[in-house]
Amino acid sequence: MHYKFGFALSIFLFSTIVQSMECVILLHGLARTANSMHRIERILTREGYYVVNVNYPSRKYAIETLAPMAVNSGLERCQQQNTKLVNYVTHSLGGILVRYYYQHQTIMPNRVVMLGPPNQGSELVDKLRNFRGYVLLNGPAGLQLGTGNDSFLTTLDPVNFKLGVIAGNQSINLFLSTLLSHPNDGKVSVESTKVAGMCSFVSLPTTHPFMMGNTAVIQQTVHFLKYGEFDHMNAVNNLCKHSL
Repeated sequence: MHYKFGFALSIFLFSTIVQSMECVILLHGLARTANSMHRIERILTREGYYVVNVNYPSRKYAIETLAPMAVNSGLERCQQQNTKLVNYVTHSLGGILVRYYYQHQTIMPNRVVMLGPPNQGSELVDKLRNFRGYVLLNGPAGLQLGTGNDSFLTTLDPVNFKLGVIAGNQSINLFLSTLLSHPNDGKVSVESTKVAGMCSFVSLPTTHPFMMGNTAVIQQTVHFLKYGEFDHMNAVNNLCKHSL
């Protein structure tokens, strides 16, 4: 019996050591802070990953400045721990920072999960950008997330890393939802979260501001980081055509 217990413990410890060789960088969304990613940080840490929850000034700079600032901050902390693989879990704008950063790199991340990313922009930006106070609340990056032909997002290439996208399809702001295509999460439409090159996609009953702490979202995030696909009845996997 002691032998069986010792064997089981050694397997558990080996699994934890192997997984801790993976780093997960968390990037919050626009006008949020690292605090918004605390629950998923705790759970991923419990799963054995080394987690870096990056706090960056999302309202102060444009995407071109924020991307290297936030991503390099996370990568430096991963390197200090000598982790072998780098993954990302992002919310909203955080996903766009990862797309922009890796458009200029040759070494790709292991796996990336984007929560509510405005990959094709948000109609809210188109309709609210000229209102007084919009720039004050959202900063330069907030102006770059529209859907028009001049949107910053049109300059980004399809992704060429293993990406899973989770979209929310519920809203707590009925007014904002009327300005978006349906279904949406109150900030981004489900269709706008999609991007060419993604490998897996799932839409879940959650809202944009709170999806990072949603139990179902976190469960699907953990599954994708471990296995490279979502495990949900509504999930669509194996969408990517590029070599990974």
